[in-house]
Amino acid sequence: MKKTILNPEGMMLPPSKYSHGISVELSDAILIFVAGELPLDENGNLVGPNDITAQTECVFQNIEKVLKASGSSLDDVVKATILVTDMKDFHKVVEVRDKYFAKSSPASTFVEVSRLARDDCLIEIEAIAVTSK
Repeated sequence: MKKTILNPEGMMLPPSKYSHGISVELSDAILIFVAGELPLDENGNLVGPNDITAQTECVFQNIEKVLKASGSSLDDVVKATILVTDMKDFHKVVEVRDKYFAKSSPASTFVEVSRLARDDCLIEIEAIAVTSK
């Protein structure tokens, strides 16, 4: 089993001991685990203050960067977990999610939480993808 840490260029380096993603190569498949991504640019600045649509777009773009670094894409995502600070944003988030998952329909969990790692973030998404070797 080969494990590869994924911290692609164009993304803020994680501020503590974690990675944006990890690729695990098995005998016949590659699993990609994408950490919970926040709506932050490569310098760690918030994208879209108080704008759930802009924040969701940013998060999906960050997930795409991690998947691309592993040779994968959003089409390979089999599980997504979406955390929001206000469930009233459900329909806006789903509209963006459906655009990014246009070619796939991963298992998905959508949960409201009281807060995220940063108080100015309205959304966080983690994903698991699978590709063949």
